[in-house]
Amino acid sequence: MTQPAHPSTLAARPTAPDELVRVDNLVKHFEIRGGLLGVSKVGAVKAVDGVSFSVKRGEALGLVGESGCGKTTLGKVILRLLPATSGRVEMDGQVLFDIPAKGEHRKSVELGREGMKKVRRDMQVVFQDPYASLNPRMSVGEIVGEGPLVHGMTDKKEREALVRNMLSRVGLNQSHIHRYPHEFSGGQRQRVGIARALALNPDFIVCDEPVSALDVSIQSQVLNLLNELQEELGLTYLFIAHNLAVVEHISDRVGVMYLGKLVELANVDDIYVRPKHPYTVALLSAVPEPDPHVRKQRIILKGDIPSPANPPSGCRFHTRCWLREQLGSPERCATEEPQLRVVGPGQQSACHFSEDISPAATAAAIGGAAAAAAGAKASAK
Repeated sequence: MTQPAHPSTLAARPTAPDELVRVDNLVKHFEIRGGLLGVSKVGAVKAVDGVSFSVKRGEALGLVGESGCGKTTLGKVILRLLPATSGRVEMDGQVLFDIPAKGEHRKSVELGREGMKKVRRDMQVVFQDPYASLNPRMSVGEIVGEGPLVHGMTDKKEREALVRNMLSRVGLNQSHIHRYPHEFSGGQRQRVGIARALALNPDFIVCDEPVSALDVSIQSQVLNLLNELQEELGLTYLFIAHNLAVVEHISDRVGVMYLGKLVELANVDDIYVRPKHPYTVALLSAVPEPDPHVRKQRIILKGDIPSPANPPSGCRFHTRCWLREQLGSPERCATEEPQLRVVGPGQQSACHFSEDISPAATAAAIGGAAAAAAGAKASAK
């Protein structure tokens, strides 16, 4: 089946030849309503607050962070499953939307419904919960074949042949075509979800925590499948997860989010060996050590995550930052918002003092956390 060409009604600014997806200053705020009838705007949850990055063709970009940092919302806004508050997203040079921020005097541009329908062939998603994302009243054949049917593949035999091919690609038996989601295990249901995403031969797939709901033994199987499909089909992934150990095995680059902001972006080898943001260092210290004989020390972040409805001024991480504490609590952290800047080859960090992060500083932070934990244990006795 031949894919329709992208509509060319909107002029897109030049992008790098290897860029497939480009995100510029993306913002998504959820309004908080209050008052007598609940119609007055009393605030906003700043789920995504000025995020910019690009995804190169054929790469897997991992996106990690604690729960509530905005990474899933970011993926949904890119796909236009949620409307953006402001910002710009391009797909293969095509502008999906360009919405000015409040106070900017320029026209808002959004791709229309028919244009988005054509573009959606190239943009698919694998959801976190494989059971909730599959219609329990539809058979596997109907679920996987729904996209091709919507996009014009009306011949039933042709569609069934495509579905059987997709099931084989993801490691399922072709006889499963007439079964329903409740008849499968969690790992098998996620394979059905992957087959559905592949049915339209997309270029770009958002994987929204696709293995977090699966058993550990099944996680590796699904990750291996995603890797094989990427190599075989030349797919591009935005892989969203909260587990840094999982992201390491599938990503070419990794972005780290905190409270709606992208705080670090680097090649996977650099970010795991030489992290340049104190939040990334703390996350890496929490990754479990596979050797049961090795007792790994971690950096314990102080306090709770601030509310995204009322984020701290300056650097949003400064209220929990171990590096700021080591440096004597510089005022700059609380008053000046750091911008994502280049701190090494292919590595960006949004920290005023990235250059002060070293193995010695990290060891001191870990030692301080261990001493504090020992003191708390002793006082409890």
